Amino acid sequence: MNIIISGTGSYIPELTVTNEEFIKHSFYGEDGQPIKGDSARIIEKFKSITGIEERRYVNKNQTSSDIGTIAARKAIADAGIDKESLDGIILAHNFGNIPHGTVQSDILPSLATRVKFDLQIKNPNSVAFDILFGCPGWIQGVILARNYILAGEGKRFLVIGSETLSRALDPFDRDSMIYADGAAAAIIETTEIDDNSGILSVAAQTHASEEAYYLYFAESHNASFNRGVRYIKMHGRKIYEFALNNVPLAMKSCLDKSGINIQEIKKVFIHQANEKMDEAIIKRFYQLYDLPIPENIMPMSIHKLGNSSVATVPTLFDLVKKNQLENHHLNKGDVVLLASVGAGMNINAITYRV
Repeated sequence: MNIIISGTGSYIPELTVTNEEFIKHSFYGEDGQPIKGDSARIIEKFKSITGIEERRYVNKNQTSSDIGTIAARKAIADAGIDKESLDGIILAHNFGNIPHGTVQSDILPSLATRVKFDLQIKNPNSVAFDILFGCPGWIQGVILARNYILAGEGKRFLVIGSETLSRALDPFDRDSMIYADGAAAAIIETTEIDDNSGILSVAAQTHASEEAYYLYFAESHNASFNRGVRYIKMHGRKIYEFALNNVPLAMKSCLDKSGINIQEIKKVFIHQANEKMDEAIIKRFYQLYDLPIPENIMPMSIHKLGNSSVATVPTLFDLVKKNQLENHHLNKGDVVLLASVGAGMNINAITYRV
């Protein structure tokens, strides 16, 4: 049985926020003390590490489910399917809907249910539910859809990754410059064409010892700002070290299960969290096979789009699939690897033949 990605769609928010727009910010450390040095130097160092020049935020009237619906419509149209034929809708996110000007997450009803409502899908057997799996959420949603299909519990699923991280940021935390908004979706379904295309292998892990709280929620680094309100926080150095030590091994495990030679891989789509971290991961991954990194193997969108969590991998895949990312293309029969790491700490990967 071939399980393929038959259609994709993404939504990149209209509002561009450049690094220069953070110049007037005052940044504080985890110790609650102002970070020494002017903002311009802090921002320049941030850019040299992450590669981020700008990021996208949603408009005031948009929520995660809104932009997830936009991406879903594009994926359904791209696949050329009847929306009523969907056996399920799986939506990955981390913070639900946070309307502009509020601080409370709204996940009642679930975001997947809201997308189903917005799409006006009447089929009650199209089951809609959310998953929380950190940044690897969309890939995990694809793995879940695959598992449903293999178990005989459906043939066609819509998997969405949608996030509005701009609504959960501490303006006094320099790490807040990493995060962005965005949504992307894909149709996962079976095909009768026996050409060895589709999902070849998967892998997923949860590391929940001390690393369980490398990403967490806490009050602002500035003790006088919005007490009682909590924001996304992370131990960046620990995450970097964790990812470098564990993600390449998980990627190798996934690839080895597929039986595909690493030299057949045409593209590696890695979660867009940090340019230097992704470069280090891909280097160590190829070192596991005693090989140099192939030229043009790893598409990157983080420079202009930032880190939109669950949306980064499917957005990147959609852009390359549709020839919208310079110097990166996919052809029928190409083998690619998709991988992500994030809160949990969770890691996952998929080997896929286009």
